[in-house]
Amino acid sequence: MIRRQISYYWRHLGRDIPAGIVVFLVALPLCLGIALASGAPLLSGVVAGVVGGLIVTWASGSQLSVSGPAAGLTVIVAQGIDHLGGFPAFLVAVALAGLLQLALGFLRAGMIGAYFPSSVIKGMLSAIGLILIMKQLPHAVGYGADLSGEETYIPQTPGGTLDEIFLAFDAISPGAALVSLGALAIMVLWETRWFKPLAWIPGPLVAVAFGVAFNLLSQDTAFAIAEVHRVALPDLQGLGDFAGHLVFPDFAQLANPAVYTMAATIAVIASLETLLSLEAVDKLDPLRRIAPTDRELKAQGLGNLVSGLLGGLPMTAVIVRSSANVNAGGRTKLSCFVHGLLLLFSVGFLSRYLNYVPLAALAAILLLTGYKLAKPGLVVEMYRKGTDQFVPYAVTVAAILTTDLLKGIMVGIACGLFYVIRANFQAALSLTRNGDHYLLRLRKDVSFLNKALLREALGRVEAGGDVLIDGTHADFIDHDVLETLRDFLKAAPDDGITVELRNVRGLRAGDAPESKPVPLRRRAGHAAAVLPLPH
Repeated sequence: MIRRQISYYWRHLGRDIPAGIVVFLVALPLCLGIALASGAPLLSGVVAGVVGGLIVTWASGSQLSVSGPAAGLTVIVAQGIDHLGGFPAFLVAVALAGLLQLALGFLRAGMIGAYFPSSVIKGMLSAIGLILIMKQLPHAVGYGADLSGEETYIPQTPGGTLDEIFLAFDAISPGAALVSLGALAIMVLWETRWFKPLAWIPGPLVAVAFGVAFNLLSQDTAFAIAEVHRVALPDLQGLGDFAGHLVFPDFAQLANPAVYTMAATIAVIASLETLLSLEAVDKLDPLRRIAPTDRELKAQGLGNLVSGLLGGLPMTAVIVRSSANVNAGGRTKLSCFVHGLLLLFSVGFLSRYLNYVPLAALAAILLLTGYKLAKPGLVVEMYRKGTDQFVPYAVTVAAILTTDLLKGIMVGIACGLFYVIRANFQAALSLTRNGDHYLLRLRKDVSFLNKALLREALGRVEAGGDVLIDGTHADFIDHDVLETLRDFLKAAPDDGITVELRNVRGLRAGDAPESKPVPLRRRAGHAAAVLPLPH
């Protein structure tokens, strides 16, 4: 249940405000970087982040999910701007995508989120954790790598991410490296019992304060942090100046059919990413709350509608910022709201001060978040659960690392479905033998996929045997299966096989020639045995 009482939010205020500050510090460079990588105006990313924090937060039923521009939509945004002839035309598609998402929410399409296997969701979290570590290592040592790829392993540049890591370690900035190491040490120590009295202050916030202090004290020394390795906000004079830089949609493009195609593409992909992120955040929530998926689609639709009208990028629920929120101690949606407020005021009033924050301090926060998402203990836990859990988990991780978030998830789901079908395939029927008596049990759903297995079972009945076919526990029997049984019933007398049917819906007693009751009693010298069937 999602609680809304003021007292509930007041109770967690001490955790939520510092967590919101941390999420803001993580989100700000990502909002700017994603806009830059998309070929959109720089402030459009901030607009989407503000709308996600101030509007989607309260429309959503999730307490911890953070919404904003997503790296997974970068390519679509860049292609859309180019294809539609400019950013104002693209904004029309974003607003229309919001309306489509609202419709999906009212049509209860959010139920799709319940069909993502747990092993695939955990694989997604681990893959994003690894991506965070690999993408943030260059920032941690003061190398100017791509800012935008929070959820994408393959960078925008021709070189691979691993190449960037190797290049980064050849160009280490001593000051940035010290900041990241110091910030990591602070956050790790902050979780120990020695700092328990200060647990009300999030470790990541202390780490950022350390980075700012180091930056100020190290100026004009060999450890000075270059401007390129610090947060860079555009120089705006107040919120009025911010509003003056906004771009608005060109509604004349409503006559362009390509706008509607782009809107449908954004709506589908943004909805899928949102539902995936929501499932993942629910698993990370320390209070184990479950967010309503239909309400989330409506909230995202409202957010994209407003973002498109105000000149912002399309948005989704984003797992990286949501994970940082959980890791910083956030407990309610107030932390997400605080992050949105700070994004709004930062571009107008705080840019001068925020530009002192080293990227290495933010990288340290994301490195630790990445480790917690992909910690080795999770791999061991999934391995111990068996092949049907470990293989989809591992395949999802590998697929996301080699493609992107959505493609990797689809591959993982396909792998998970294989194991589900395989398990149902094996459990659909069993054959037990006791002397020359056979019991063929049909269980659960027996579909056409089980036809080959059924033929294998019937082929093991020896001439002169007695067979009881029991469908008492079968919820569904496919027509192809019934046809196979009818063929067996017609051919059975030729081999002296006697058949009895019990509760096999779709077959009548007359379908079994010369049928008679078959007592499955144990004969001397024979023990009942379940005959193994092929996988």
